[in-house]
Amino acid sequence: MKKVRYALVGVGGRARFFYNALVSTYASRSELVAFCDMNQKRMDYANTQIQKEHGAAPVKTYFHNQFEEMIQQERPDVVIVTTIDRTHHRYIIRAMELGCDVITEKPMTTDAEKCQLILDAIQRTGRELRVTFNYRYAPHNTKLRELIMDDVIGDVTSVHFEWLLDINHGADYFRRWHRDKRNSGGLLVHKATHHFDLVNFWLGATPVRVFAMGDLLFYGRENAEKRGQDHFYYRATGNPKAVGDPFALHMDQQESLRQMYLEAEEHDGYLRDQNVFGDGISIEDTMAVMVKYSNRALLTYSLNTYLPWEGFRVAFNGTKGRIQATVCERTYINSGGASEAEGAAKKVEITVFPMFAAPYDVPITMAAGGHGGGDPKLLQDLFGVKDEDRFRRAATHIDGAMSILTGIAANEAIRKETPINIKDLITWR
Repeated sequence: MKKVRYALVGVGGRARFFYNALVSTYASRSELVAFCDMNQKRMDYANTQIQKEHGAAPVKTYFHNQFEEMIQQERPDVVIVTTIDRTHHRYIIRAMELGCDVITEKPMTTDAEKCQLILDAIQRTGRELRVTFNYRYAPHNTKLRELIMDDVIGDVTSVHFEWLLDINHGADYFRRWHRDKRNSGGLLVHKATHHFDLVNFWLGATPVRVFAMGDLLFYGRENAEKRGQDHFYYRATGNPKAVGDPFALHMDQQESLRQMYLEAEEHDGYLRDQNVFGDGISIEDTMAVMVKYSNRALLTYSLNTYLPWEGFRVAFNGTKGRIQATVCERTYINSGGASEAEGAAKKVEITVFPMFAAPYDVPITMAAGGHGGGDPKLLQDLFGVKDEDRFRRAATHIDGAMSILTGIAANEAIRKETPINIKDLITWR
């Protein structure tokens, strides 16, 4: 069997999820041929990891401005894009133009203009784009899809969905490049793309109209000053002012963070441990969204990033009853520990309330692995033998677009203080 050749561009924290799988579990079917990044130190770290942990030979490395050369020299079949969000479109489009299929980390991109460029490139080149929505594969999320598909509560008329990021994981977005909305599209795109995709997946519907409000109410210097806090510094590592601050990230105390980021700073100037109560934060930490869907269902959604526990609550109201679910997840800092801890579920409860019968709990078999057990199943779907899936969890570029367009419309609604129609954002050619 001929192996599928993969090149990976962007070797930050999330990239490990892909390159470790390619050189271990899926090595019999896959060949990792190259890394591409702007930081040689991080590419060297990635090569060290695959050698040390899996006994794999190091792969060739190319700088970001050698991307086309990499494709011409290494001839990958598929390019995996795990770069900073605002550059996803650049590598997705050029890879397809050069004859490659693409797998991209979520979000597919950050704004409507870049989304349109990607859709046009797919139409022009005929290449395939997959978006890695691992939460679809978590057993509890698949079970919710199953209950709705099987008409347990009839037609879904409304959904209430709240996502809680705790003071470890939530704070981490305000230390990193995500804090600049130009880079990430804000958390309504970068993070909520997961959540909006789940709603699309659960309902089997697409968003039509969006209204939203959001603000920076907890993080940032101004908010800290109002509360009388005095932990003001630029970065945490090696800074005596950060000692004792529960929001500080000390990269010199964690081996993977030290090697991947602290020792790599001289190559690109990226600081991974900025103060969450500093200046220069342009994303919201408190968000509320309303969405109308193609099946006429209504969503009320909230995202908060500074709460005491991590996870989500969702309720579906239907013409035959109601489903309620609570999922408590383990807290996680990207690259600060084992990848299987990311989004791992600690507690899951699903209850069905039939309209004319007694409520009952739905049993769920907990699964190991990151994102509630979704990560290993996503990897199998991407790199292994594909099985029939009645739930259609594999996400296409259409799924990628429909998830980010909810967040993009929400950003526009916040800016303009008016509802936004999805159909006004892009054109399907």
